[in-house]
Amino acid sequence: MSGKQAAYIFNVNVVTPNGVIEHGWVHLVDGLIEEIGSLSDNSNNVPPVTLYEHAEVIDGRNGWLLPSFIDVHVHGGYGHDFMDADSAGLDAITKFHAQHGTSVMLATTVTAPKSDIDKVLSRVSHYRESAMPYAQLLGVHLEGPFISAKWPGAQNPEHITAPQLAWLEDWTQRFPELIRMQTLAPENEGALPYIEALVSKGIIAALGHTNASYEQVQLGVEHGLSHAVHSFNAMRALHHREPGTVGAVMSNPAIMAEVIADGHHVHPAVIGLLAKLKGPDNLLLITDAISAAGLGNGDYQLGGLDVVVLDGVARLKEGDSLAGSTLTMIDAFRYAVQNAGISVEHASRMASGNPARRLGIDQATGALQPGKQADVLLLDEQLELERVWIQGRVIR
Repeated sequence: MSGKQAAYIFNVNVVTPNGVIEHGWVHLVDGLIEEIGSLSDNSNNVPPVTLYEHAEVIDGRNGWLLPSFIDVHVHGGYGHDFMDADSAGLDAITKFHAQHGTSVMLATTVTAPKSDIDKVLSRVSHYRESAMPYAQLLGVHLEGPFISAKWPGAQNPEHITAPQLAWLEDWTQRFPELIRMQTLAPENEGALPYIEALVSKGIIAALGHTNASYEQVQLGVEHGLSHAVHSFNAMRALHHREPGTVGAVMSNPAIMAEVIADGHHVHPAVIGLLAKLKGPDNLLLITDAISAAGLGNGDYQLGGLDVVVLDGVARLKEGDSLAGSTLTMIDAFRYAVQNAGISVEHASRMASGNPARRLGIDQATGALQPGKQADVLLLDEQLELERVWIQGRVIR
C-alpha cells in the first residue's frame, strides 16, 4: 500500500451528482476516486480514512471540489491550431487547456478541403497511440465543411460543400471511432441521409452554421440530429412567427445545446434563459477557443482567414464576425455562475457531467464518485482554479 500515489483534500464543498457535500473530503488513490465523505461531524478535521504513506493532505479552505471539464468544441490554444498542429503542437494545446481545468477534449476542425481534414485525422489518430500527458484527445469534432453558405461565421466559405457520403465512408474506414461529432446544416440537400449515416456509425450529428427553419430542424431530429453547436451564433434567429433554428434548439428536448459563455457571443441573460429552457441536463459549456487562447492581442489565423484579437475578443479582419474565442473552460464555468445566474452545481454539470454523457464516457469520468477517474479540480471560494488532477496526476 505504501507505494500508492494518493491525495486527501478536505474542508471543501464537494460537487457530486447527488448534490453538494459541505465540509466534504475526497480521497484519491492511484488515479481513481477512492472515497468521498463529510467532516460535518468531525470537528478535529481528522481524516476518517486510512491514508496511504506519502499521501498529500490538502486543506481546501472552504473552496470547491469539482470534476474536471470536458470541452467538445475547441480549435486550439497557446499559439497552435488543431488544423496544422504536429505532436508538439498537440502537446501545447492539451497542456494549456489542462492547466485551465480541461481533462478531455475533441480536436475541432474548421471548414476546409478534404485533404486538410484527412491530415488532422491522421495526426490526432497517431497522437492518441501514445500516452497523452495532459488533457486527453478523445477524438475529433468535424465542424463543417457541410454547412450553410448563408451562415459561414468565421468558416472559410470557399470550402463549403454539400454532404459527401463517400468522404464519411473513407474517414470511418481509415480512422474508426475517431470522429465523435460532426456539425452540418440540416437544410442542405443530402443532409438527411448524411445525418442517418453519422448516427449509424455512432457519430453525434450536430447542427450549426445553418439557416434551417424550425420545421427543417424538427425533420433533422427525426433522422437523428441531436446536438446544436454554439447556440445563437451562426444560425437562423428566433422570430415569433417563424421560430427558426434557435426556436427549435430552445424548445426541442431531443437537442443538447452548446453555449459559449464569455459575455461576447451571447448575453448573460440569454445564457440564463437558455439554461432554464434546456434544463441542467441538456446544456453544455464550450470554449470554441482558437490558437489565440492564452496569448495576448494580435493577429492570428483560423482556417486560413485573418483574425484580430483585441481585449480578448477574436474577430475576422474582414467582415468583423466573431472568430471563435480566447476562452478557457474555467472562465466559461465562472462566467456562467457569476454572470448568468447558474448555480455552481448546475454549471459543473454543464461543463463536465453533460459532455461526459454526451460522449458516452460518463461511466469513467465527468462526476465525483468513488471508482471514477481522479479527474478533479480544486477551486477557491471565488471560483479561481488552484489545483488540477487528471487521472490522478497533478497538472497544476
